[in-house]
Amino acid sequence: MNQTPVAGSTYDVLVIGSGIAGLSSAVAAAAAGAKVVVLERSAPEDFGGQTRWTEAYFRMKSETEVSDDFEELLVANAGHHIDPNVVAAAGQAYEQWPGYVKAHGMTDPELVSTLSGEAGPTVQWLKTFGVKFAALPTYFVTAAAPRLMPVGGGLALIESLQQHARKAGVELRFHTTANQLSRRDADGFLHVGVVTEAGEGVTLKARSVVIASGGFEGNAEMMTHYIGSTAKFIRPVARGGYYNKGEGIRLALGLGAAAAGDFSSFHAEPLDPRSAQPEALVMNFPYGILVNRKGRRFVDEAPGPVDVNYDHISRAIKDEPDGIAWVVFDQRIHDVPNWKRSIRTDQPAIQGETIEELAVLCGMPADNLQATVEQFNAACGPGEFSALQVDGLATQGIEPRKSNWARPIAQGPFMAYPIIAGICFTYGGIKTNSRAQVVDCDGRTIPGLYAAGEATGLYHQVYTGATSVLRGAVFGRIAGEGAAALTKEVA
Repeated sequence: MNQTPVAGSTYDVLVIGSGIAGLSSAVAAAAAGAKVVVLERSAPEDFGGQTRWTEAYFRMKSETEVSDDFEELLVANAGHHIDPNVVAAAGQAYEQWPGYVKAHGMTDPELVSTLSGEAGPTVQWLKTFGVKFAALPTYFVTAAAPRLMPVGGGLALIESLQQHARKAGVELRFHTTANQLSRRDADGFLHVGVVTEAGEGVTLKARSVVIASGGFEGNAEMMTHYIGSTAKFIRPVARGGYYNKGEGIRLALGLGAAAAGDFSSFHAEPLDPRSAQPEALVMNFPYGILVNRKGRRFVDEAPGPVDVNYDHISRAIKDEPDGIAWVVFDQRIHDVPNWKRSIRTDQPAIQGETIEELAVLCGMPADNLQATVEQFNAACGPGEFSALQVDGLATQGIEPRKSNWARPIAQGPFMAYPIIAGICFTYGGIKTNSRAQVVDCDGRTIPGLYAAGEATGLYHQVYTGATSVLRGAVFGRIAGEGAAALTKEVA
């Protein structure tokens, strides 16, 4: 049963958020002997943040090893036009980094190395709570990297951790939102202002605070401020996203924390807007064409394996008229083994006997779509189609080019699914070091303040798939252990 926080209550560690990062922090801190409380704005039945609704893939080839491309891709997407002087400084020992480099918003090598090195030990740690892992099938028909998955997905992760947290004496406060935060007082306590279920404001005190409250995808004002006017076309891929209002990020920035990650971008998935299902994904577009409301192509649908490219392709959809597109394909989709695995929506495909009929049903100009299909078909050349690997079967003479799996759309009935850019999480957040301590704009740590998970900024450009839940677990555990240890030092 949820209890209302009592004003003036003191804790060793206060955790904001109950997703994988928050619960990992809470369990790790409690195991070190700390008195811990977790604040969660949702109702108990929705606990777990975004983690609750995801398969929670880990980019790992075994329970002890990350994928071969793990560090390479994270470093390749570390930021835009990074100053060579910053790169050179980041190649030195962390203690030698100038303050402005420690506070830089890039994905720094210290974080990448820690995430990679601690992935295996963190999986072993999670297994101690009864979580089982397996290389289960994904919704990707083609994939560039292996994926490990907790059996039962993200829900199994957080249910196991929450059960253990309760047994360890962690207090869980639901319907409770943190909206104020101060630095340490003379007695070594950070003060956290919270709003209870009754709408009353109370102040709690803690030796250490862990911000694990997710991004800001559930906050229309912040989305528009950072993403821009097309944010109105975007919606969270699952209900957990609506709880992520960005207060944790704002609280840290208000204390002088440095920002990290790309605030103007986000991790996107191709979502069927008709469906109420969580992660109602449509991932078969590499085998068809993507057209906008005007019936025109606007992107290379198949530059490579879908698991590497769906992120930026989905984001491109938000910039099209009304932020919507349709994947158009024909009966030759059945040449792709298990293609329906890539369809997660519960809504049926739109179907027409002719391209003109399909266009009308989709609400786009029939003559435009007919012309687009004819131009595309004429640009498809000879070559061997290979459904499950990059085949180089590309178009010639049209823009945008389709780089793989380009075959004429000619065998009716013709089908289509509508797609919008669904948001999994925002990229921008709080700058932390490899010990999950929050770093200020001068490169100094803010005493007693930690952050983990989606509240921290890490990603730029293209998301390195299957690393988000993993980073929440890795740095959540690190934050909890560090917060508990610091509590003992202060006390």
